Amino acid sequence: MTRERVYLFDTTLRDGAQTTGVDFSLEDKRAVASLLDKLGIDYVEGGYPGANPLDTAFFAEKRTKNAKFTAFGMTKRAGRSVSNDPGVSALLEAKADAICFVAKSWDYHVRVALETTPEENLAGIRDSVEAARAKGREVIVDCEHFFDGYKANPEYALSCAKAAYESGARWVVLCDTNGGTLPHEVTEIVKIVTTVVPGAHLGIHAHDDCGCAVANSLAAVEAGARHIQGTLNGLGERCGNANLITLIGALKLKDGYAARFDLGVSDDALSGLTHVSRQVDEILNRQPNRHAPFVGASAFATKAGIHASAVLKDPRTYEHVEPEVVGNVRKVLVSDQGGQSNILAELKRCGFDLEKGDPRISRVLDEVKRKEAQGFAFEGADASFYVLVKRMLGEVPAFFDVERFSVNVERRFNAMGELVTASEAIVKVRVGDEVLISAAEGNGPVNALDVALRKDLGKYQHLIEDLELVDYKVRIYQGGSDAVTRVLIEFTDASGERWTTIGVSANIIDASFQALTDSMIYKLLKGGAAL
Repeated sequence: MTRERVYLFDTTLRDGAQTTGVDFSLEDKRAVASLLDKLGIDYVEGGYPGANPLDTAFFAEKRTKNAKFTAFGMTKRAGRSVSNDPGVSALLEAKADAICFVAKSWDYHVRVALETTPEENLAGIRDSVEAARAKGREVIVDCEHFFDGYKANPEYALSCAKAAYESGARWVVLCDTNGGTLPHEVTEIVKIVTTVVPGAHLGIHAHDDCGCAVANSLAAVEAGARHIQGTLNGLGERCGNANLITLIGALKLKDGYAARFDLGVSDDALSGLTHVSRQVDEILNRQPNRHAPFVGASAFATKAGIHASAVLKDPRTYEHVEPEVVGNVRKVLVSDQGGQSNILAELKRCGFDLEKGDPRISRVLDEVKRKEAQGFAFEGADASFYVLVKRMLGEVPAFFDVERFSVNVERRFNAMGELVTASEAIVKVRVGDEVLISAAEGNGPVNALDVALRKDLGKYQHLIEDLELVDYKVRIYQGGSDAVTRVLIEFTDASGERWTTIGVSANIIDASFQALTDSMIYKLLKGGAAL
C-alpha cells in the first residue's frame, strides 16, 4: 500500500509569536528555523516581512536549507492594484520560496473588517495569487475564519477557496481562526470543500480555544486534507495553535495514520522530538510543559503503586508508545528505569561512541542527575553537556585555571552630567606556568567579564579570537530568598558553528562565569588545542 504524503507547515515564528510573553529576537528566529529545518518540517513560515523591522530583516536572506521558507502577508488591499500595494511588494521582495496570503472568507469580515464588497475580496485573492505565481513563488492561501464563514454563508466561503485554487494556489488552507469548531463539524465541512478543491491541495489551520486543535487537524486529514499548519509546543494567540509536536507523534506512531501517511520527519528525527520541544522552550526562556503528550517530563512517568508495578513487568500495560522513539524517558518514581538508555541516546547524539553496559555511562548519569538537582538543564545546552561528559571521561586538559575574578558596577554622573552605569571586570588566569591578569570595561557586568576573560589566554588566545557572544538568557530556577539563577549563553565563531552553555548559581555573575568558561573550553576542545 502506497502511503499518501501529508505536508507539515510550521507557523511558530509568525502565529506563535502572538503568544503572550513570547518575544522572538532575530537570533531566536534563526535558531528555531534551524530546528524546524533539521526536524523535517516542509514549510517554515518566518513572519510578516514589511510589517515590522525584525521580520523584514529576517527575510533579507533564506533561512532554511531543506524546508520551504515562507513569507506571510495579506492579499492586496481593496481599491489598489497588486503593483501599488506595499504589503504585496514586501512579500515579493522577501527571500522566500513560498508566500502565504491570508484572505477573508467570511462575508461578515469582508463587510466589517475590510469594508469592501464580496466581489472585490475575491478579485484580491485572484490578483495576489497570480502576481506571486508570476514571480515564481509557490502560493498558499489561508482562508481566515473559514469554518465560521461557511456556517454563515457556505456559498461565499466556498467561492473564496475556489478562487484561490483556480488562480494557482498550491494549497488552500481552511482556518478555524476563532478556535470554536468541533471535530465532527471539521469532518463534515472539509468533505464538502474537497468537491471544490482537491484534498491534495487542501490544508487545515486550527486554533485550540476548545482544546480541539490537534483533533480538528486529524479530522481534516481523515476528511481528505493533506496539509497541516501548527506550531511547536502549541504556541499561539489566546489558547494557542495545533501542536505540531503532538501531531508528529500521532501521525508517525498511531495505528490508522502511520501506515497510511508519510511525513518529511524521518524516524531518526522523531527520536529527537523531545529535544526539539524542550530546546524551543529554552530559547524562549519558558518552563517546558511537564504534561505535554509524547515529550513532557511526566508523559511516561508513573508513581509507585499498581501502575508502577505493572510498568516494571511490561511497560505496554500503561504506555501507548515507547518513550525512546520520541527521545523521552520512562520514569517510575521509585526508580529511574530509563535513565541509562536516555543518557546513551544523548551521548550518541553529541558524538560519543559508548556501548550499552559501559560503566562510564552510569557515572555520567549520576553526575547529570546531581547537576539537574542543582538546577542545570542540558536540553538547551549541548556544549555544556559535551564538556561535562568529556570531563567525566578524563578528556579535558587543564587548558587554563581562573584563580580569581572581580566585577565592579558603578552608577555615576559622567562629564556631561548624564547618569550612567559603568561596569569593569578583572580576571586572573593561569595558563601553564604563566599568570595573566586582564581588565576590561563592558556594557554591563557580564559583558565586562566576558571581554576580560577572553582578552589574554596566552598560547590559546589565537584559538578564541573569533568567538562572539550572540545571546544571553536568564531564568530564575528557584524563587524566594534562596533563589537560584540559570544562565544560558550562546556563542558562535568564524566557522558559523553555534553552541550554548549553561551556568547555575545563586549569584548571577557566577552562573554567567560558569557558562562563559564552558564555552571557551568547548571551543578549545573542538579546535584540537593541546597542552
